[in-house]
Amino acid sequence: MLSGDPGLGMTRLGLVMLSGYTEGTVAYLDVRGWLSPVAAWEVGIDPDRLVIARCHEVVRWGRVAAALLDGATAVMAEIPSGAKDVSIRKLAALARNRGTPLLLRPIDRLVPTGVAHLVLEARETTWTGTAEGHGRIEQRKTRITASGKAMKGMTRTIEMEDDGSNALRVVSGVAAAETRSAAG
Repeated sequence: MLSGDPGLGMTRLGLVMLSGYTEGTVAYLDVRGWLSPVAAWEVGIDPDRLVIARCHEVVRWGRVAAALLDGATAVMAEIPSGAKDVSIRKLAALARNRGTPLLLRPIDRLVPTGVAHLVLEARETTWTGTAEGHGRIEQRKTRITASGKAMKGMTRTIEMEDDGSNALRVVSGVAAAETRSAAG
């Protein structure tokens, strides 16, 4: 699950994750109507392999997401406001049964407990290269916490750097405190 307010880079991170699937079709379920295909192309997703479906209706959202899981190699799905927990759980179970990677991007809620194998949550972002709303963004640094079943009970803080190129850089050890003495 990718969580965080708009502008923190989680959609870009999800697209980068989708770009790792180089065979078959990758799909993005856009409930806000914000995703530009150019953003996906910039991270290396081949335009011929990309499907963007737009569905903001809560009632139809689950069916559209299930259809994408049937035909795609990997799916990133925004979760609309008002989506029921049961719909999200069914979708996650379908993805597990099909063996299709599913990235969930909730718009205004968390997913039900136990659904997400890995939770990546954006905590804060700093931008450089802009002044008073003008200029070119030179770099974005986003602090992300990673938790969930995949982390085996641990929570880890990582930092993602984005300079506008096709690659994101993960900076390890951001949350590690400096050690001044050895214990033992």
